[in-house]
Amino acid sequence: MSEARAFWTVAPGVGELRAEALPQPGTHEALVRTRYSGISRGSESLVFRGLVPPGEFTRMRCPMMGGAFPFPVKYGYSAVGVVEAGPDSLVGRTVFALAPHQDRFVADAAMLHVLPGFLPPRRAVLAANMETALNIFWDAAPLAGERAMVVGAGVVGLLSALLLARVPGLALTLVDRDPARAALARGLGLAFARPEDAPGEQELIVHASGHPAGLELAIARAANEARILEASWFGDQLCQVPLGGAFHSRRLRLIASQVGQVAAPMRGRRTHAERLRLALDLLDDARLDLLLDGPTPFDTLAAAMPAILGAPGALCHVVTYA
Repeated sequence: MSEARAFWTVAPGVGELRAEALPQPGTHEALVRTRYSGISRGSESLVFRGLVPPGEFTRMRCPMMGGAFPFPVKYGYSAVGVVEAGPDSLVGRTVFALAPHQDRFVADAAMLHVLPGFLPPRRAVLAANMETALNIFWDAAPLAGERAMVVGAGVVGLLSALLLARVPGLALTLVDRDPARAALARGLGLAFARPEDAPGEQELIVHASGHPAGLELAIARAANEARILEASWFGDQLCQVPLGGAFHSRRLRLIASQVGQVAAPMRGRRTHAERLRLALDLLDDARLDLLLDGPTPFDTLAAAMPAILGAPGALCHVVTYA
């Protein structure tokens, strides 16, 4: 047995680094030394503040999560590291895993995804968010030539917008209330608008702002029989939206999209592992480095986490390991 350290949330807004015994890897397991991990400000913020509703305790569990909701819990799902021991085909390889913030961990070898040769390890922390964006894309089933809008320029919103922008003839607008996102959108080749300037008659809308006002805007700007993909998760908070007015007469469709299941159009055709491998391939774009901020050394993560999750305009925050 050796020892590892991991970040645990122990009370609302309080985290600490805990030491834990690390077993020797079994026959089909590998020991990974973490190089980078990414903080997903959506779900991790809700976990850190203790806002996961009891009815979602089981579905919100991560593959390698420790503890139990609400506290104490070891949570996170975006780790990149180097395999130090395990199957010969993996030793020395850089891999991505849906693992918490922990300096070393043992995982089933089937849960480790070798990075494509083109992919810088630091950028690979976006893989979990790209997997979510890919699932949104599948749920959205975009059509060439549609008028489309993404509300919310966080990491998932930005990645969803980049995927949708690849559809031939699709006219896409990225909408966010933060004017600083305009420069980021330009760097990614995306059209940008503030909420008050958001175009109307949109046939496909992805809502990823995490705020009820964003969903209200999506409904207001939707065209007749438009599809609105709800990609935000509000935890235990109520989301009040106007479903009166023209919502029914325009026959709008409000569709939940969540990464826990493969989107219906591809379910049975792609496994979770195949979806994640495709997400890694889709990170072949140097512009995506604009979505990374930080870094924060792992040794200081317990003290830094409240500020990281509370920082306005933050994107995917990178944690580095010695």
